[in-house]
Amino acid sequence: MDNLYKYIAGHSVRESDDLLWIRRQTHLHTNHARMLSGEVQGALLTLLVRSTGAGRILEIGTFTGYATVCLAKGLPEDGGHIDSLEINDELVGLIREGWKIAGVEDRISLHIGNALDTLSRFAEDSGDDGMYDLVYIDGNKREYCAYYEAVLPLVRQGGIILADNTLWDGKVVEDPLPSDAQTTEILRFNEKVAADPRVECVIIPLRDGLSFIRKK
Repeated sequence: MDNLYKYIAGHSVRESDDLLWIRRQTHLHTNHARMLSGEVQGALLTLLVRSTGAGRILEIGTFTGYATVCLAKGLPEDGGHIDSLEINDELVGLIREGWKIAGVEDRISLHIGNALDTLSRFAEDSGDDGMYDLVYIDGNKREYCAYYEAVLPLVRQGGIILADNTLWDGKVVEDPLPSDAQTTEILRFNEKVAADPRVECVIIPLRDGLSFIRKK
């Protein structure tokens, strides 16, 4: 699988120097570098934003800002903005420095705090047609179902929700199924989305699983 991933990476969009900087700093300054989206998924995020013409984007789970930069690179040149939600205020310096190096800091608003509290405030300001063209969920796995219900009203009709880690390192098909809170919630989330008549969904087996959800 590692060789296959290297082949895919070698035949996809090359990782830019600014993203490489963020990736290296993440390895140096955090213990969770595997949480990075990576160059292939990052390139897909950019292409999805660019292909759909998404101008208003919401990200739940900034981490060190790698995926945020990928999303920002796909925004229309004449506009577009990202609201990015992160709970760990210790990462703010690294996040903002990476965005500055990438030249996208003026297109992103960073919201530090509990994501569900922030989403509740956003809901108060949202119109009936939704605020966002695209939402990228990559936050606390124990809260995926709550995120989903909170963001769905904020997404316009025909808009996209992307949810990362929905194959959860293959744990979703282990026998017996793990009973930890994160795996249990990912399983609940996948079942919930698959049965929801408000959306249509495909799980893409890229890295740790990426759910592509379209609001009808």
